[in-house]
Amino acid sequence: MEIIQQLAFIATFAALLWLVSRRIGIIKKTIQQGRAEDRTDQPSKRWLMMLRVAFGQKKMFDRPLVGIMHFVIYAGFLLINLEVLEIVLDGLLGQHRLFAPFLGGFYTFLISFFEFLAISVLLVCVVFLLRRNVTKVERLQPSRHREMNGWPELDANLILIFEIVLMSAILTMNAADLVLQDMGSAHYTQTGNFAFSQWLTPLFTGWSETSLIALERTAWWLHILGIFGFALYVTYSKHLHIALAFPNTYFARLIPKGEMHNMPEITKEVKIMLGMEQPDATEAPAEIGRFGARDVMDLSWKNLMDAYSCTECGRCTAACPANMTGKKLSPRKIMMDTRDRLEETGRNMQANGGTFVEDGKALLGDYILEEEILACTTCNACVQECPILINPLDIILQLRRYQIMDEAKAPGSWNAMFGNLETNQAPWKFSPGDRFNWAESLK
Repeated sequence: MEIIQQLAFIATFAALLWLVSRRIGIIKKTIQQGRAEDRTDQPSKRWLMMLRVAFGQKKMFDRPLVGIMHFVIYAGFLLINLEVLEIVLDGLLGQHRLFAPFLGGFYTFLISFFEFLAISVLLVCVVFLLRRNVTKVERLQPSRHREMNGWPELDANLILIFEIVLMSAILTMNAADLVLQDMGSAHYTQTGNFAFSQWLTPLFTGWSETSLIALERTAWWLHILGIFGFALYVTYSKHLHIALAFPNTYFARLIPKGEMHNMPEITKEVKIMLGMEQPDATEAPAEIGRFGARDVMDLSWKNLMDAYSCTECGRCTAACPANMTGKKLSPRKIMMDTRDRLEETGRNMQANGGTFVEDGKALLGDYILEEEILACTTCNACVQECPILINPLDIILQLRRYQIMDEAKAPGSWNAMFGNLETNQAPWKFSPGDRFNWAESLK
């Protein structure tokens, strides 16, 4: 029986590695559709930012209570995986509690600590479920934010339920194990009582050894299959940020938030037009394929990584003044729409041997509407709020640049402002010499 379990585990583990590596490969190729952009400068500063924001959860603690609860889940997830390492080795080697004989009393302490984390994670997940579905935090409600309808709402609830089940499986497995130890059952190493699961043992007192072994094995398999399923599931879920938050914060912008990235070719032409620079007669005119971005391929690879990293927390949308005033713009939806389009292009490439075949769709128009990008005030509130340094504004500006410069679809009021900037060097329709006339009345 044990050899069958061992072979079943090895086959399951191999299948997981293949499925996860395949999915990671697809995500990598999808992100690589984006334009090249160098984000390797100032590595020491980038490492510090990643450690502070991704590992240290700095921005989550802007809201202390929620920050602490999120940190409990985050720390619990990382540390409990040390126990998963033992379970994986047990499965591969056909052992049970492989580390117990080597660690002695410290092993009991470790498992008790992991149980404390499991209890903490379970309780926080219950609180987060209540926040979403009972107290109804406004930024998470699909009735208020259309992008949260359907799968996003289900995904958020599923992952919380998933974690509750996994933590319950750990405690059940340990409790059944303790009872079997007391019975002197073969294969169950003496470890001493664990801090929390020992209080569950009365539930299983009086069970037969066969029933207890079946319960312990069922909980063991449920836990490890749950972990394996979770590892695969997160690659399709918003919870991909568990992994991508680290590279995403490392490669975040180091320049000030309000600084807009200009197109060098256009900047040069403007300088020549204003007499600030002389044209080089020997230099061939620059070829510009497209102004701004129409589809995900026109965005940078970092923009696409941002989309995959989005946690859908809605802090950006809650801080957006355009959204507050009832306009359609939602920075969270911008990121989710970009990810949805990326997923579609990824499936396209899969179906066509790794090459994208034009499908007649685009990010701008089919996913993100003109009304949304025009509502943005470029205030950077969304950029400031993001807990993992995602930049929705950069995508909005590139889409808007394409619409105005490539398709000449600027609103009439904007065209008037552009004309004034060109002729008067100011948004207002009067000459620079009259600019301070308004101050005369203050004397």
